[in-house]
Amino acid sequence: MSNPFKSEFLYPRYWPTWLLIGLLRLVMLLPQRWQYRLGRGLGLALYYLLPGRRHIADVNLKLCFPELDATTRKAQVKDVFRHNGTGLLETAMTWWAPADSFKSCCTVIGLEHLQQAQAAGRGVILLGGHYSALDMGGALVSPHASFECFYRPQNNALFDYWANRGRLRFADDMLPHDDMRNIVRRLRKGTVVWFAPDQDQGPTHSIYAPFFGVPAATVTSTARLAKMTGAAVVPLGFHRLADGQYEVEFRPALGDFPAGDDLEDASRINTELERLIRKHPSQYMWVHRRFKTHPKGKNYLYR
Repeated sequence: MSNPFKSEFLYPRYWPTWLLIGLLRLVMLLPQRWQYRLGRGLGLALYYLLPGRRHIADVNLKLCFPELDATTRKAQVKDVFRHNGTGLLETAMTWWAPADSFKSCCTVIGLEHLQQAQAAGRGVILLGGHYSALDMGGALVSPHASFECFYRPQNNALFDYWANRGRLRFADDMLPHDDMRNIVRRLRKGTVVWFAPDQDQGPTHSIYAPFFGVPAATVTSTARLAKMTGAAVVPLGFHRLADGQYEVEFRPALGDFPAGDDLEDASRINTELERLIRKHPSQYMWVHRRFKTHPKGKNYLYR
């Protein structure tokens, strides 16, 4: 996918974005252990500076983990922000750090599940999720598998340019989410396509399926793509470990999928995502409004 630099990126409205990018580049000159400390500190600062996002994360955790008391939940919300701050600096690492520096910093589990699907001559949908280490995940997977990414453009066109420039260091291509014809064609050719269907995209192409026991608008496109292309669906998760390393996990391809029932298929997708999220709950992007769509009105649960 071509994502060219545009002259409009030099206009004053993008100067704050350039300042942010410049600061990120300077941070990359620090030792890595300092970068991680700075990321956690940045996340904690955002916890206090962004009360709206803090509220969203608190509501999400209250809905999905009702067993947590208020004190424990507050501590976990802070941890969510720390991980998101770390994720921002990890994104910068994937933009500028040497590509081969990611080869030795992670443990890979279950790679044979992806290889088996590929050996059968099938396309593969890597069932991903919006973890705070999202961009780092691509850098960690790339030494072990070639893949293309299904993505939604960001609102800030300059940041979108840099994000895609960084991702294309590791992904073979970036596929816009609305170019379904091209995505179907790639999967039918046997391509591995990374797809994260865990955000609320509104009611038009979604069905309410349980996510941590809470009805959530869940897109049906995963099952539709698998049915149209014969692609295997291989769940993928990745997490930071306490020692500064990472873990990448491929789970077995979903058997008898799709089943042909939208609710059953969407519920199964959410169950697979839950299983991976529960390993390190604070590393999921709970700052997104996962339950934005609701029968009683948009954002009903966040009011």
